[in-house]
Amino acid sequence: MAKLKNIFLFLLRIIVSFLLLVLLFKFNKIDIHELLGEIKSADKFFLSAGFIIYFAVYLFGILRWKMLLDACGLIIPLKRLVSPFSGGVFFSIFLPSTIGGDLIKTADLAGQTKKIKEVFATVFLDRLSGYAGLVCVILFSLLLGRGLVIDKVVLNSILIIVIILIIILLVLFNNSVYSIISKFLNTPGAEKIKELIKNMHHEIHIFRNRKRTLGLNLLLSFFIQLINPISIYFIGLALGIKISFIYFLIFLPVIGAITLLPVSIGGLGLREYLFVLYFAKAGVVKQGALAMSLLSFSFVVLYAAIGGLIYVFTVHHRRLQPNKPSPV
Repeated sequence: MAKLKNIFLFLLRIIVSFLLLVLLFKFNKIDIHELLGEIKSADKFFLSAGFIIYFAVYLFGILRWKMLLDACGLIIPLKRLVSPFSGGVFFSIFLPSTIGGDLIKTADLAGQTKKIKEVFATVFLDRLSGYAGLVCVILFSLLLGRGLVIDKVVLNSILIIVIILIIILLVLFNNSVYSIISKFLNTPGAEKIKELIKNMHHEIHIFRNRKRTLGLNLLLSFFIQLINPISIYFIGLALGIKISFIYFLIFLPVIGAITLLPVSIGGLGLREYLFVLYFAKAGVVKQGALAMSLLSFSFVVLYAAIGGLIYVFTVHHRRLQPNKPSPV
């Protein structure tokens, strides 16, 4: 029954992606042939530069995860983390948003270390750190370009993203707020959610006294969140889109936060709609914004394919040589 449900949800996300793209093309009167022509004529030098720069997202991402694993006593060689990390990158395309990829990372490494709760806590904190870095980039960009973006849709989106982060941080790191939430979740039917928050609150306790680690992790997350806008800025240049880089710094973290919602395959369809919506506010024509989004998605797919190959070809190695981490 569970398998049928997963298959149904997967097919549903494919349908949602397809419908969003169809509606986007129809209501914005975008000519597919012209769009493909624009993509084919993109400057190859700038595209290559954007592709190479985007690799740094994964390079810094695996270093950020290792930093958290080391902090909780799971000392694992960097080369041994490549496989579960690559698997997470690959499956995040097909499973519910990036969260699905995180579950694969957790299951894989937990199977090697037998430290399920500790691994899950590091993966969750890694994702939370990335989200916090995203918020920092948005606020920093707004400060630099406060005169460029004065739009209710953009500002309201940013406000919601910031509020969500504040609530998560308070629930996990503030005992008073955690107690209030726990009492609120005493109602019938909320037992699983309460247990999940309780376990997470307990496991993250070890990091409360690791302020240096958390600070460095957040700093690394800030730079990671800068890489995607830089990469897509080069895609924009390849397509002849010449607008202030500040727009990329503000719009892309917001788009990234919204596409975390598990409604489509890898955010396909939803992300394209958001690109058209937000970049129109910077004067970018709809077809150009859509081409930029599709090219950036192709980067994600290519790196995910590489990650999938790494994951598949290292399965045998992982089974033969289980990891032996230091005791927690």
